[in-house]
Amino acid sequence: MFWKRKPKKQDGPEATDSAAEVAVDDKEAVEETGAEETAKADTEVVAAEKETSAKKDEAGEAEGAAAETDGGPATDVDAEEKTEEAEEADSDDATEDEATKDEATEVVAAEKAVPHIFADETEETGVTGPDSDGVTRVRTAGTFEFDDEKFDFVGNTWIVDADDEGVIVIDPGPDAEAVLEAVGERDVYLIACTNAYSPHIESAVKIAEETEASIALHPREMRLWRRLHGAEHRPDVEVEGGGSMTVGDLQIDVLPLPGTSTGTIGFSIGQLGVVFCGDTLRKGEPGMVGNTYIDYTTQLASIGESLLSLPPDTRILPDRGPATTVAAEGKNFDTWV
Repeated sequence: MFWKRKPKKQDGPEATDSAAEVAVDDKEAVEETGAEETAKADTEVVAAEKETSAKKDEAGEAEGAAAETDGGPATDVDAEEKTEEAEEADSDDATEDEATKDEATEVVAAEKAVPHIFADETEETGVTGPDSDGVTRVRTAGTFEFDDEKFDFVGNTWIVDADDEGVIVIDPGPDAEAVLEAVGERDVYLIACTNAYSPHIESAVKIAEETEASIALHPREMRLWRRLHGAEHRPDVEVEGGGSMTVGDLQIDVLPLPGTSTGTIGFSIGQLGVVFCGDTLRKGEPGMVGNTYIDYTTQLASIGESLLSLPPDTRILPDRGPATTVAAEGKNFDTWV
């Protein structure tokens, strides 16, 4: 699915010990023999000493050979091996510490990634942006009727630069003129609606008539759509979760987000690191319809599976309130279950 421009604008120690024992035995033998055998004993002692000396030399040579073969005495080898093992263990620990620090750094960076111009907690109407990614927020005030009750709200309509000539309008609220003024002279390639509650579609038909843009909506939202716009003004494009489309220079993934309505969807633009999720998730809480949850279990599943599975630094731009991030809302998820 592809939109570009509108048709109207074509443009060894053991050896030493044995020798010492031999010398001691020879000396005792000399003392027992007597003086008359002194000369003979002396001769034997001399011979023993020579033998001892020879054995010492052999032991020394054996140790030297062992040192050359094994790289040194056994005790030195063991020490070297233990040292190497300790160094490897230290290296592994250091690597794990670095990995842990990197993960922590990523999370902190993700938490700081919310663009400040959309992170304001106030709900004043007006235009904010565009930011560095070409995203503009138009805040307008209106009244939403649901289950025979009326709720005042201030909603976010998002305008995204698709290329140098045209934009995408997401969830056009009650004030078409404010949106058209923010669009200016640029083309509107597509009007994308996350579901068919009035805060997300109220000015869709008027903007489409003024700009000849196509309207995209999930087919399961047609019943709600007809309540506001009738059967004569049907959306031009049916979109469902799991699909994708190219609009201008942008690749948009359509996320299934049932819960607030059966046909609720989100629009994820990976190259900008943003996701537009309508009323499914707002800062710090799952979104309500009026003052109630329609299908809370299904809505939580949509948040966990489709939104919080995105990269941590992905910016979440909802239909109301300030922007947030996947990392920030991931910390809150367990409190909602």
